[in-house]
Amino acid sequence: MNSLIQDSRLIALCRRIPALADAINIRALEGGLSNKNYRVDTATQSYVMRVGTASPELLGIDRGNEVINTDSAWRAGVGPAVIDSLPDEQVLVLGWIEAKTLHTADLQMQPALLTRIAHALRSLHSGAPFQGRFHFPTIRTNYLKKVLKEGYFLPDRYLDLEPLVSEMERILDANPEPLVPCNNDLLAENFLDDGEKIWIIDYEYSGQNEASFEIGNLAAESFLPEDQLAQLCDVYWQENIPKKLARAKAWSMISRFGWVLWASIQEAISPMSFDFRSWGMRKWDAVMPGLSGEPYQTLLKQLKQDLP
Repeated sequence: MNSLIQDSRLIALCRRIPALADAINIRALEGGLSNKNYRVDTATQSYVMRVGTASPELLGIDRGNEVINTDSAWRAGVGPAVIDSLPDEQVLVLGWIEAKTLHTADLQMQPALLTRIAHALRSLHSGAPFQGRFHFPTIRTNYLKKVLKEGYFLPDRYLDLEPLVSEMERILDANPEPLVPCNNDLLAENFLDDGEKIWIIDYEYSGQNEASFEIGNLAAESFLPEDQLAQLCDVYWQENIPKKLARAKAWSMISRFGWVLWASIQEAISPMSFDFRSWGMRKWDAVMPGLSGEPYQTLLKQLKQDLP
Protein backbone atom coordinates (compact mmCIF):
# COMPACT_ATOMS: atom_id res chain seq x y z
CA MET A 1 0.00 0.00 0.00
CA ASN A 2 1.59 3.25 -1.14
CA SER A 3 -0.01 5.48 1.49
CA LEU A 4 0.79 9.11 2.13
CA ILE A 5 -0.12 8.37 5.73
CA GLN A 6 1.95 5.47 7.03
CA ASP A 7 -0.43 4.62 9.86
CA SER A 8 -0.70 0.93 10.60
CA ARG A 9 -4.15 1.27 12.20
CA LEU A 10 -5.62 3.10 9.19
CA ILE A 11 -4.12 0.57 6.81
CA ALA A 12 -5.54 -2.28 8.91
CA LEU A 13 -8.98 -0.63 8.90
CA CYS A 14 -8.87 -0.28 5.12
CA ARG A 15 -8.04 -3.95 4.72
CA ARG A 16 -11.18 -4.86 6.69
CA ILE A 17 -13.39 -2.91 4.27
CA PRO A 18 -13.80 -4.52 0.84
CA ALA A 19 -14.09 -1.24 -1.08
CA LEU A 20 -10.84 0.02 0.50
CA ALA A 21 -8.85 -3.21 0.57
CA ASP A 22 -6.71 -2.15 -2.40
CA ALA A 23 -6.22 1.45 -1.29
CA ILE A 24 -3.19 3.20 -2.77
CA ASN A 25 -3.46 6.56 -0.97
CA ILE A 26 -4.74 7.75 2.39
CA ARG A 27 -4.74 11.50 2.92
CA ALA A 28 -5.98 13.43 5.94
CA LEU A 29 -8.80 15.91 5.28
CA GLU A 30 -9.32 19.15 7.13
CA GLY A 31 -12.17 19.56 9.60
CA GLY A 32 -13.85 17.31 12.10
CA LEU A 33 -13.86 18.04 15.83
CA SER A 34 -15.22 14.70 17.01
CA ASN A 35 -13.76 12.53 14.26
CA LYS A 36 -10.87 12.41 11.80
CA ASN A 37 -11.59 12.31 8.09
CA TYR A 38 -9.46 10.78 5.37
CA ARG A 39 -9.62 10.56 1.62
CA VAL A 40 -8.88 7.00 0.55
CA ASP A 41 -8.06 6.39 -3.11
CA THR A 42 -8.12 3.07 -4.90
CA ALA A 43 -7.13 2.54 -8.52
CA THR A 44 -10.69 3.29 -9.65
CA GLN A 45 -12.54 5.19 -6.91
CA SER A 46 -12.14 7.68 -4.08
CA TYR A 47 -13.87 7.50 -0.71
CA VAL A 48 -14.10 9.32 2.59
CA MET A 49 -13.31 7.35 5.73
CA ARG A 50 -14.55 8.91 8.96
CA VAL A 51 -12.96 7.64 12.17
CA GLY A 52 -14.55 8.74 15.43
CA THR A 53 -12.22 10.08 18.12
CA ALA A 54 -14.63 11.27 20.80
CA SER A 55 -16.59 9.40 23.44
CA PRO A 56 -19.86 9.62 21.51
CA GLU A 57 -22.18 9.05 24.47
CA LEU A 58 -20.73 12.08 26.29
CA LEU A 59 -21.50 14.34 23.33
CA GLY A 60 -24.94 12.99 22.46
CA ILE A 61 -23.73 11.16 19.34
CA ASP A 62 -25.35 7.91 18.26
CA ARG A 63 -23.12 6.25 15.66
CA GLY A 64 -25.83 3.80 14.66
CA ASN A 65 -28.23 6.62 13.89
CA GLU A 66 -25.45 8.39 12.00
CA VAL A 67 -25.13 5.52 9.53
CA ILE A 68 -28.87 5.13 9.03
CA ASN A 69 -29.51 8.85 8.67
CA THR A 70 -26.58 9.43 6.33
CA ASP A 71 -28.10 6.81 4.05
CA SER A 72 -31.50 8.52 4.30
CA ALA A 73 -29.92 11.86 3.38
CA TRP A 74 -28.35 10.20 0.33
CA ARG A 75 -31.77 8.86 -0.65
CA ALA A 76 -33.14 12.39 -0.26
CA GLY A 77 -30.55 13.49 -2.82
CA VAL A 78 -28.43 15.75 -0.62
CA GLY A 79 -25.90 13.52 1.16
CA PRO A 80 -23.03 11.16 0.28
CA ALA A 81 -23.62 7.45 -0.26
CA VAL A 82 -22.85 5.06 2.59
CA ILE A 83 -20.37 2.47 1.36
CA ASP A 84 -19.55 0.52 4.52
CA SER A 85 -19.04 0.86 8.26
CA LEU A 86 -17.22 -0.73 11.18
CA PRO A 87 -19.44 0.16 14.15
CA ASP A 88 -17.07 -1.10 16.84
CA GLU A 89 -14.31 1.10 15.46
CA GLN A 90 -16.51 4.17 14.86
CA VAL A 91 -15.63 3.97 11.17
CA LEU A 92 -17.94 5.12 8.39
CA VAL A 93 -16.99 4.95 4.71
CA LEU A 94 -18.72 7.30 2.29
CA GLY A 95 -18.66 7.98 -1.41
CA TRP A 96 -16.40 10.84 -2.46
CA ILE A 97 -18.13 14.03 -3.67
CA GLU A 98 -16.07 16.20 -6.00
CA ALA A 99 -17.01 19.63 -4.72
CA LYS A 100 -15.77 22.71 -2.89
CA THR A 101 -16.00 22.73 0.89
CA LEU A 102 -17.69 25.95 1.99
CA HIS A 103 -16.48 28.18 4.80
CA THR A 104 -18.04 30.82 7.02
CA ALA A 105 -16.80 33.67 4.82
CA ASP A 106 -18.52 32.10 1.80
CA LEU A 107 -21.89 32.14 3.55
CA GLN A 108 -21.37 35.65 4.89
CA MET A 109 -20.19 37.18 1.60
CA GLN A 110 -22.27 35.34 -1.01
CA PRO A 111 -26.02 35.84 -0.49
CA ALA A 112 -26.85 33.59 -3.44
CA LEU A 113 -25.31 30.68 -1.53
CA LEU A 114 -27.83 31.11 1.28
CA THR A 115 -30.67 30.76 -1.21
CA ARG A 116 -29.20 27.54 -2.58
CA ILE A 117 -28.56 26.23 0.94
CA ALA A 118 -32.17 26.92 1.93
CA HIS A 119 -33.35 24.85 -1.04
CA ALA A 120 -30.97 22.02 -0.05
CA LEU A 121 -32.44 22.10 3.45
CA ARG A 122 -35.95 21.82 2.04
CA SER A 123 -34.86 18.71 0.15
CA LEU A 124 -33.28 17.18 3.26
CA HIS A 125 -36.28 17.98 5.44
CA SER A 126 -38.67 16.51 2.88
CA GLY A 127 -36.96 13.12 2.97
CA ALA A 128 -37.84 10.03 4.99
CA PRO A 129 -37.86 10.54 8.78
CA PHE A 130 -34.52 10.14 10.52
CA GLN A 131 -33.75 7.67 13.25
CA GLY A 132 -33.73 9.31 16.68
CA ARG A 133 -34.88 12.61 18.12
CA PHE A 134 -32.56 15.57 18.51
CA HIS A 135 -34.09 17.79 21.21
CA PHE A 136 -31.50 20.42 21.95
CA PRO A 137 -32.88 21.59 25.33
CA THR A 138 -32.50 18.04 26.64
CA ILE A 139 -29.02 17.72 25.16
CA ARG A 140 -28.01 21.10 26.57
CA THR A 141 -29.27 20.11 30.04
CA ASN A 142 -27.28 16.88 29.88
CA TYR A 143 -24.18 18.80 28.84
CA LEU A 144 -24.62 21.20 31.76
CA LYS A 145 -25.01 18.34 34.26
CA LYS A 146 -21.78 16.80 32.96
CA VAL A 147 -19.87 20.08 33.11
CA LEU A 148 -21.02 20.81 36.66
CA LYS A 149 -20.38 17.26 37.87
CA GLU A 150 -16.84 17.14 36.50
CA GLY A 151 -15.95 20.76 37.23
CA TYR A 152 -15.28 21.63 33.61
CA PHE A 153 -14.87 25.23 32.47
CA LEU A 154 -17.91 27.53 32.50
CA PRO A 155 -17.84 31.19 31.44
CA ASP A 156 -18.62 33.74 34.13
CA ARG A 157 -22.39 34.36 34.48
CA TYR A 158 -23.32 31.18 32.60
CA LEU A 159 -25.48 29.91 35.45
CA ASP A 160 -26.93 33.39 36.04
CA LEU A 161 -28.15 33.58 32.44
CA GLU A 162 -29.26 29.95 32.17
CA PRO A 163 -32.84 30.70 33.39
CA LEU A 164 -33.30 33.15 30.49
CA VAL A 165 -32.42 30.44 27.99
CA SER A 166 -34.59 27.90 29.80
CA GLU A 167 -37.55 30.27 29.48
CA MET A 168 -37.10 30.50 25.72
CA GLU A 169 -36.86 26.72 25.53
CA ARG A 170 -40.05 26.36 27.57
CA ILE A 171 -41.99 28.67 25.25
CA LEU A 172 -40.71 26.93 22.12
CA ASP A 173 -41.58 23.52 23.54
CA ALA A 174 -45.09 24.71 24.39
CA ASN A 175 -45.77 25.46 20.71
CA PRO A 176 -43.61 23.03 18.71
CA GLU A 177 -43.13 22.82 14.97
CA PRO A 178 -43.58 19.51 13.17
CA LEU A 179 -40.44 17.38 13.30
CA VAL A 180 -38.43 16.82 10.14
CA PRO A 181 -35.12 15.01 9.39
CA CYS A 182 -32.39 17.46 10.41
CA ASN A 183 -28.59 17.48 10.32
CA ASN A 184 -28.44 19.64 13.51
CA ASP A 185 -24.76 20.55 13.07
CA LEU A 186 -24.62 22.81 10.06
CA LEU A 187 -21.36 24.66 10.32
CA ALA A 188 -20.32 26.03 6.94
CA GLU A 189 -17.86 23.19 6.31
CA ASN A 190 -20.70 20.68 6.28
CA PHE A 191 -21.87 22.12 2.97
CA LEU A 192 -20.22 21.16 -0.31
CA ASP A 193 -20.81 23.03 -3.56
CA ASP A 194 -20.18 21.18 -6.84
CA GLY A 195 -21.18 24.22 -8.89
CA GLU A 196 -24.68 22.95 -9.54
CA LYS A 197 -25.77 21.43 -6.28
CA ILE A 198 -25.30 21.97 -2.56
CA TRP A 199 -24.50 18.77 -0.66
CA ILE A 200 -24.91 18.35 3.10
CA ILE A 201 -22.49 16.09 4.98
CA ASP A 202 -21.74 14.91 8.54
CA TYR A 203 -24.81 13.40 10.22
CA GLU A 204 -23.30 12.72 13.67
CA TYR A 205 -25.99 14.75 15.44
CA SER A 206 -28.78 14.01 12.99
CA GLY A 207 -32.31 13.22 14.09
CA GLN A 208 -35.86 14.47 13.96
CA ASN A 209 -36.06 18.13 14.91
CA GLU A 210 -37.65 21.44 14.01
CA ALA A 211 -36.70 23.15 10.75
CA SER A 212 -36.38 26.40 12.70
CA PHE A 213 -33.65 24.88 14.87
CA GLU A 214 -31.77 23.80 11.76
CA ILE A 215 -31.98 27.30 10.29
CA GLY A 216 -31.17 29.10 13.53
CA ASN A 217 -28.27 26.82 14.36
CA LEU A 218 -26.88 27.23 10.84
CA ALA A 219 -26.92 31.01 11.31
CA ALA A 220 -25.27 30.67 14.72
CA GLU A 221 -22.48 28.44 13.44
CA SER A 222 -21.50 30.92 10.72
CA PHE A 223 -22.22 34.07 12.76
CA LEU A 224 -24.72 35.34 10.20
CA PRO A 225 -26.35 38.72 10.90
CA GLU A 226 -30.12 38.97 11.28
CA ASP A 227 -30.73 40.08 7.69
CA GLN A 228 -29.07 36.90 6.40
CA LEU A 229 -31.02 34.78 8.89
CA ALA A 230 -34.15 36.47 7.54
CA GLN A 231 -33.08 35.58 4.00
CA LEU A 232 -32.70 31.93 4.96
CA CYS A 233 -36.13 31.93 6.62
CA ASP A 234 -37.88 33.65 3.71
CA VAL A 235 -36.43 31.32 1.10
CA TYR A 236 -36.96 28.21 3.20
CA TRP A 237 -40.59 28.99 4.08
CA GLN A 238 -41.17 30.55 0.63
CA GLU A 239 -42.71 33.64 2.18
CA ASN A 240 -41.97 36.24 4.84
CA ILE A 241 -43.26 34.94 8.17
CA PRO A 242 -42.07 37.11 11.10
CA LYS A 243 -42.84 34.45 13.71
CA LYS A 244 -40.57 31.99 11.88
CA LEU A 245 -37.73 34.49 12.00
CA ALA A 246 -38.29 35.01 15.73
CA ARG A 247 -38.30 31.26 16.31
CA ALA A 248 -35.10 30.72 14.32
CA LYS A 249 -33.47 33.64 16.14
CA ALA A 250 -34.36 32.08 19.51
CA TRP A 251 -32.93 28.71 18.48
CA SER A 252 -29.82 30.49 17.24
CA MET A 253 -29.26 31.98 20.69
CA ILE A 254 -30.08 28.73 22.49
CA SER A 255 -27.72 26.72 20.30
CA ARG A 256 -24.81 29.10 20.86
CA PHE A 257 -25.45 28.98 24.59
CA GLY A 258 -25.52 25.18 24.51
CA TRP A 259 -22.54 24.55 22.27
CA VAL A 260 -20.41 26.46 24.79
CA LEU A 261 -20.92 23.44 27.06
CA TRP A 262 -20.03 21.04 24.24
CA ALA A 263 -16.73 22.90 23.88
CA SER A 264 -16.04 22.62 27.60
CA ILE A 265 -16.57 18.85 27.51
CA GLN A 266 -14.42 18.50 24.41
CA GLU A 267 -11.65 20.55 26.00
CA ALA A 268 -11.55 17.99 28.79
CA ILE A 269 -11.94 14.71 26.90
CA SER A 270 -10.87 15.16 23.27
CA PRO A 271 -7.53 13.74 22.13
CA MET A 272 -7.41 16.37 19.38
CA SER A 273 -5.03 19.29 19.49
CA PHE A 274 -7.61 22.04 19.12
CA ASP A 275 -8.46 25.18 21.10
CA PHE A 276 -11.98 24.20 22.12
CA ARG A 277 -12.19 26.95 24.73
CA SER A 278 -11.65 29.74 22.21
CA TRP A 279 -14.16 28.05 19.89
CA GLY A 280 -16.73 28.00 22.68
CA MET A 281 -16.02 31.55 23.84
CA ARG A 282 -16.73 32.86 20.35
CA LYS A 283 -20.20 31.40 20.74
CA TRP A 284 -20.46 32.91 24.21
CA ASP A 285 -19.42 36.38 23.08
CA ALA A 286 -21.90 36.22 20.21
CA VAL A 287 -24.89 35.21 22.35
CA MET A 288 -24.33 37.63 25.23
CA PRO A 289 -25.79 40.78 23.56
CA GLY A 290 -29.06 39.00 22.79
CA LEU A 291 -29.49 37.88 26.39
CA SER A 292 -29.33 41.36 27.83
CA GLY A 293 -32.18 43.78 28.40
CA GLU A 294 -34.42 44.91 25.59
CA PRO A 295 -33.28 42.49 22.82
CA TYR A 296 -34.17 39.51 24.99
CA GLN A 297 -37.48 40.94 26.19
CA THR A 298 -38.52 41.85 22.64
CA LEU A 299 -37.77 38.33 21.39
CA LEU A 300 -39.57 36.77 24.33
CA LYS A 301 -42.65 38.87 23.58
CA GLN A 302 -42.60 37.73 19.94
CA LEU A 303 -42.35 34.08 20.96
CA LYS A 304 -45.19 34.37 23.46
CA GLN A 305 -47.54 35.64 20.77
CA ASP A 306 -47.68 32.12 19.33
CA LEU A 307 -48.45 30.34 22.59
CA PRO A 308 -51.72 28.38 22.50
